[in-house]
Amino acid sequence: MPGYHPYSEAEAIELARSFPDVFSPEAELSCREIGDGNLNLVFHITEPATGKGLIIKQALPYVKVFGESWPLSIDRARIEGEALRIQHALAPELVPQVFLTDHEQAITVMEDLSDHVILRKGLMDRTVYPRFAGDISTFLAQTLFFTSDLGMSQQEKKLRQQAFVNVELCQITEDLIFDEPYREHERNNYEDAIADEAAALRADGALLTEIALLREKFLTRGEALLHGDLHTGSIFALPESTKVIDPEFAFYGPMGFDIGAVIANLLLNYAGQEHWSADDASRKDYREFLLETVRGTWTQFSAKFRTLWDEHGQDPVFSNAPGYQDLYLDRLLQDTIGFAGAKMVRRVVGFAHVADLDAIPDDAVRERAKRLALSIGKELIRQNRSFRSIEQAIDIALTAAAR
Repeated sequence: MPGYHPYSEAEAIELARSFPDVFSPEAELSCREIGDGNLNLVFHITEPATGKGLIIKQALPYVKVFGESWPLSIDRARIEGEALRIQHALAPELVPQVFLTDHEQAITVMEDLSDHVILRKGLMDRTVYPRFAGDISTFLAQTLFFTSDLGMSQQEKKLRQQAFVNVELCQITEDLIFDEPYREHERNNYEDAIADEAAALRADGALLTEIALLREKFLTRGEALLHGDLHTGSIFALPESTKVIDPEFAFYGPMGFDIGAVIANLLLNYAGQEHWSADDASRKDYREFLLETVRGTWTQFSAKFRTLWDEHGQDPVFSNAPGYQDLYLDRLLQDTIGFAGAKMVRRVVGFAHVADLDAIPDDAVRERAKRLALSIGKELIRQNRSFRSIEQAIDIALTAAAR
């Protein structure tokens, strides 16, 4: 990494001054390092006098929590910057604008979204997002269709795949989602209170078979350019606006992985609502909103994807084959459900959890929430290949919560 070094706040301010459309050269600027993930520095530069701001994100050459004992290539910053540009072009209202990418310093400079709230926090605060299902389904339909063999030149797609070979971050996903939770591993993380659940995962032969099938799909199906890590911490939202960020895990993979990630995180919040809702009535109302958002995410995605296929399909073999579109969407729903379940299980017993569950202060309530999340996740995995409707996922969540 010749020339690379982690930026200081002073260096971030100096870089920010080079954007005259955002800040005047002599502006008084302030800077906060706000990165709360495991992989990056994130500087929020603001001009207090005007309220203008921008974000400077820099990849670190290691995982923060492990330090240099877990090294990572900073090429992921290039991948993230290129993915953001493609996604912004396909869904401009739903992805922040990128002002600069610097491959040597692993830096991406982008639009400031500090007027939005991280969706995970918003859901924990029980904010209702009436636009979210429509927005995220548009993002998914546009970005997945137009980067796939259905919606772009298949030769161009093959060339583009070369730019998104994301070996190290894909391995993180392969290990943390499809491997380690299902065996004893030092990175797994769960309380003694649910050790029985972790042991049951390792002994469930039918579940292990489904996980193997999902892992195979993740490893072998280069269907479209994925965000790769589309959880509710990678989405900024307001009731009237949605912005998708942080595609540093981007690669060509199975479409259902991105859609399943959204559904999984909505259901993880659903599991935590015993704490986040103040009483039975408010819990019932908010869980209904979450399930309606799950339903709307899939149904609106499916409808938009079909319309794009009908209007912009690039391959006459796919477009003219009777019933092929239905078979494709049926399989995509099954993939979505299986990946959603795997994402849920990982967030309870594997490395890197979610605040929707871990921030619950009462031990007994937190245990019940985690058991509920595992119950839903395991059933989604077990039943994924039999799914014909998103209503089956709604029924699984309702049944598990009623026990």
